[in-house]
Amino acid sequence: MATRRVSENLQQGRAGGEGTGYRGDNIFQKSQETRYNLDPGSFFINHFWGRRPDGVAINVALKIVYILEFKRSTDRDEGFLEVKDAEANEQHKIIICALKAAALEWDFEQINFAVGNRGSVVESDFYTKLKKLEIQEGIKDKLFANHVTQVCEAHNRVIVSFL
Repeated sequence: MATRRVSENLQQGRAGGEGTGYRGDNIFQKSQETRYNLDPGSFFINHFWGRRPDGVAINVALKIVYILEFKRSTDRDEGFLEVKDAEANEQHKIIICALKAAALEWDFEQINFAVGNRGSVVESDFYTKLKKLEIQEGIKDKLFANHVTQVCEAHNRVIVSFL
């Protein structure tokens, strides 16, 4: 019965949550269904552990674990930050729920950093997230400069690869 319900959810695009509404949902759904059909017994175990974050920051004094996720997005649309933030939150929702259940005395929060494919970084958003991580004032500007430099170098590598 549970296997049938899982299969129905996969067919309806609800593997690990509701669809995001973007064009890739159908491709994502078919990929999930194929992986489930190959090995139904380990699908959810692999699905859970396959959602590892890009980074983790731990504040031992406050007992807070920050799950860090870095996303790239098209920056043509004005709301690209909100879209990527929602996708990242959905990506790690399962693991954060499991961590909260396993370590009741700790808080778990997710912080997402997004950069546009054209190299845009929303400075106010970046600084707000650094403040949440309690980064010292003197270090924030250096981190922002390094972040932008890394984005530009990544773009340069892509452009050079086409020459």
